[in-house]
Amino acid sequence: MRIETEADVARGAEWLAAAEPRFARALEVTGPLPLRRRGDGYPALLNAIVSQQVSVAAARAILARCEAAGLHEPETALRLEDEAMRACGLSRQKVRYLRALAEAGIDFDALRDAPTEEVVATLVEVPGIGRWTAEIYAMFSLGHADVFAPNDLALQESARILFELPDRPKERALREMAEAWSPWRAVAARLLWSYYRVAKEREGIA
Repeated sequence: MRIETEADVARGAEWLAAAEPRFARALEVTGPLPLRRRGDGYPALLNAIVSQQVSVAAARAILARCEAAGLHEPETALRLEDEAMRACGLSRQKVRYLRALAEAGIDFDALRDAPTEEVVATLVEVPGIGRWTAEIYAMFSLGHADVFAPNDLALQESARILFELPDRPKERALREMAEAWSPWRAVAARLLWSYYRVAKEREGIA
C-alpha cells in the first residue's frame, strides 16, 4: 500500500484514531496531517547524506553548491576530484559516502516496486546510509504506508509523552510498540511528529 495523496494520509489517520484512543486525542490537537512526499532516487539520498549532522541552513547551502557542480548526477560524483567535491562544503567522509552511493549502481526504478525490507536492505549496503535514512526514504520518497523509523528521537519522545511512558522508548521497544499500528505505521509516524511539535510548544521548549 502506498501513500500518494492527502486523502491517503487522512484515511490512515482515521484508522489509527479508531484503533487507539490516544491517537484520536492527538489528532484533535494536531489537525490534519501533512503528506510530506518528496522525490526519490540518487538526488534524494544525496540530500540525506549532505544533511547529516549539519544545520538545515548549512545543508541547503551545501546542496545548492552540489547541484551547481552537477553532483545531483551520480556520474559527476564518480568523475570529480575530491578537492572539487570538498569545495562544495562536503566533509571527506561525505565525499566517500557520495562516491559509494554513485558506485552502488542502485536500480531506483526497481526499488519503487520493492517491499519495504528490500528497500531498506538495499540502501543500508551503502556506506553512510543507515536504517533510519532507509526507512525515511521508504516513507517519504516511495510512499510506503506501513514503515516506521523507531530510531528517530522525536518519535521516541512523542511516544513517551502521548502514551505517558516513564521513559523514552528505545528503538527496539518502539518498533515492537508500532506493530499495533500496522498497516498505517507511516501515518502514525506523521502523527507522532506533529504531536511532538505541539507538545514541545506547550512545554516552552524550542
